[in-house]
Amino acid sequence: MISPEQIEKMIDYAKSLIPVAVIFVVGMLVIRLILKLADRSLEKSRLERAATSLIKSLLRVTLYIILGMIVAEQAGIKVTGIVALASVASLAISLSFQNALTNVIGGFTLLSTHPFKSGDYVEIAGQGGTVQSIDVTYTQLSTADNKTISIPNSAVVASQIVNYSSSGTRRIDITVGASYDAPIPVVKAALLRAANIPTTLFTPEPFAGVKNYGDHAIEYVLQVWTSSSDYWPSFYTINENISKEFETDHIEFTYPHLNVHMEK
Repeated sequence: MISPEQIEKMIDYAKSLIPVAVIFVVGMLVIRLILKLADRSLEKSRLERAATSLIKSLLRVTLYIILGMIVAEQAGIKVTGIVALASVASLAISLSFQNALTNVIGGFTLLSTHPFKSGDYVEIAGQGGTVQSIDVTYTQLSTADNKTISIPNSAVVASQIVNYSSSGTRRIDITVGASYDAPIPVVKAALLRAANIPTTLFTPEPFAGVKNYGDHAIEYVLQVWTSSSDYWPSFYTINENISKEFETDHIEFTYPHLNVHMEK
């Protein structure tokens, strides 16, 4: 049986938790309000979407840590003791979360050096995609087939970054083989006709030329400039047009083959 003294202690303990619960609820509401105000302020700013994402993440973590310390103090937990314990364990924590800390530092490095911005098509550590965001620890890329690639910020900083969108235009390079029987001027003219699509930029003009004389075919290169946003649609359309133009001019696509000559 529970004695009256124990029941009274339980009631007193429950009463002492009421202020803690009130502080927690009010604190959560205040944090939500601050984050909304921060969202509005960041939307009006000229910061990149990647930068605003990182700032909001860090602000959210900081606010929750402050609220946790306030609630702990109200609950009678010595915050100074926690801080002292944290300082003693800081070395172990830093070693345990070394990669996470490195990623956070990498995020700040990316935002300060600006090697790319949200919406740019980049190639990082062998992965290509459109930059969606730079979070606290990861950089998010979206591929053409709608996959999301998360690369640690430390790996991004340490890797070679190829930004295909920084200048606003990209060059399409298409290599195609044609039969030796097809006259070179005819093949070049067919390639240039294939490149004549609405998204093609004519400054500089498209270029077609002989790249290599192979064992089974002459290799031609077609170079066409287009805007970065039109790169892939233009690439696929020009490839399809090449087949149509070759068929119109009776130009043969060759494949590895062997000619055998027998003497009588």
